[in-house]
Amino acid sequence: MATRNKKAKPFWERGYDTHGYWQDKNKIGWVALEGSGKNAVYRWQAGTRAGEAKTLAEAKRAVEEQVLSLASQLSLFGEPEDN
Repeated sequence: MATRNKKAKPFWERGYDTHGYWQDKNKIGWVALEGSGKNAVYRWQAGTRAGEAKTLAEAKRAVEEQVLSLASQLSLFGEPEDN
């Protein structure tokens, strides 16, 4: 029987000001609402990438996509990850 590494699945946690995207005890991304009314925009950040979106769902999707793309890319100077 083959053994496989089991990484914790990332999850969203709602906070007072922001929604955080966590894996184990590491915050790997976040989304925050800035402004109000028609000028409201959701700002997000995952790793070194950041952006903004009109809806919370779009912002969360952007964070999840960035986390997936960063996880699939090999580190340029770091040690190789075990898959």
